[in-house]
Amino acid sequence: MSEAQDPAGRIHRIRDAITIFLNDRLQAKLSKLPEEDPKREELAVQYQPAAWLEDAARRVRQIQAVTHALKAVHPDARGTNLYVDPSRMAPHPVVGSHLLGDGFASDVVGNAAALDVYKFLKLEVDGRVLLDRLLEDDPAAVQALSDDETRAREWQAAFVSLVQAREEGVASHTLSKQMYWLTGEDAADDAHYHLLAPLYATSLAQSVHEILQEDRFGEANKAARAARREGREHEGAVRDYPALAVRKLGGTKPQNISQLNSERGGISYLLGSLPPQWDSSVPRQLWSVTSVFGPVLMRYGHVRGTVQAFLGFLEKDPPPNAKTRDRVNDYVNRLIDELVAMASEIRRSLPKGWTADPRCVLVHEERLWLDPWRAEKDEEFRSDWLFMDWPAKIGHRFGNWLNERLKTKFSYVGEVEYRHWKKELLLDEDEIGWARDLHGLRTDLDAPHYIPTRRGTV
Repeated sequence: MSEAQDPAGRIHRIRDAITIFLNDRLQAKLSKLPEEDPKREELAVQYQPAAWLEDAARRVRQIQAVTHALKAVHPDARGTNLYVDPSRMAPHPVVGSHLLGDGFASDVVGNAAALDVYKFLKLEVDGRVLLDRLLEDDPAAVQALSDDETRAREWQAAFVSLVQAREEGVASHTLSKQMYWLTGEDAADDAHYHLLAPLYATSLAQSVHEILQEDRFGEANKAARAARREGREHEGAVRDYPALAVRKLGGTKPQNISQLNSERGGISYLLGSLPPQWDSSVPRQLWSVTSVFGPVLMRYGHVRGTVQAFLGFLEKDPPPNAKTRDRVNDYVNRLIDELVAMASEIRRSLPKGWTADPRCVLVHEERLWLDPWRAEKDEEFRSDWLFMDWPAKIGHRFGNWLNERLKTKFSYVGEVEYRHWKKELLLDEDEIGWARDLHGLRTDLDAPHYIPTRRGTV
């Protein structure tokens, strides 16, 4: 039977929820008093539904439901808080409260002694919150408050005011943050400014907090981290948040800021937003370097870590099956991606024609690979570049380099492995792979669109 077909049953269930809520709170208070204490009888009267709801309707004015809170900006600030349904916010390309949609957590600010009223209004019956029912003017929810319709409507009006704007109007405070925003053209004219008072997006902060708590301490992430630590395969993903900072709001009394802040223990996460740092893994100049297949490549990005992980996997003596081959190819493909990224960064960071400098001692095929734009002005260099035998030589160098890394643990690697590594590089058709990268260079320099793999050796 639907809700619409069973109004009497819905009234009964809502009243049962109210009775259980009040009885639980009463018992919590009675448990702290001796049996003969006269206050027990007073409390029993106070927690009768009609008496408690009358008092709650009066005290609800002491608190306010919000999505954007002021006290998180400064605990002593006095001014306007806002309740704005995220689903009614204008769409915006930047991450914000508008992305929360209907499933957002509203917060509450005000007198902490009246927070029990908010908890009452958050009672859930048949999958819906009591406050939402009252806001929608659900007849069953209204009648569940009292059989006296006039009294029930008065209490409804009082309770729904929790999410409504206060009559006293919008106000800021000397302790709140304020910013003058130029809206006109004359920066010397005060009339051309709006005064903005940023508020703390507490509902958005709660959503972020819940996601980060699960990603950092949830069972799924714990299992994924354990698998990574032990070198085991795992279907889940490890989620990490580098440079994460924590701001404590409210000190020893987080409840003075807001209800959700109290539930979070005052924790407000700040995601890392640091400026990029110069990557020194690629030298700004490659003078006196005969080949990048050495310390230059090993220091780049995650190359060293990938090589070590590759060696660690092989040291476990995995069985010669398809799964092992896929793991091996995965490690090799990661190294190829790093190689392509390093070459791209060198081309981007060094000036065109830098290999013509007498201080450059790179072998010729690596000059052709890492400084292709020199071919625009150097005819001899362009002729060598267009001959296109150098990609196979780079493949040869890559195969030898990887073999040398593996020989530190496995002396038996040789010609068979070398040919496989070379083939993997030259035929890598990944979106950011060697072949795609080379294809782009050939297009830019109007070169033949093929990769010789048999001509030329070092």
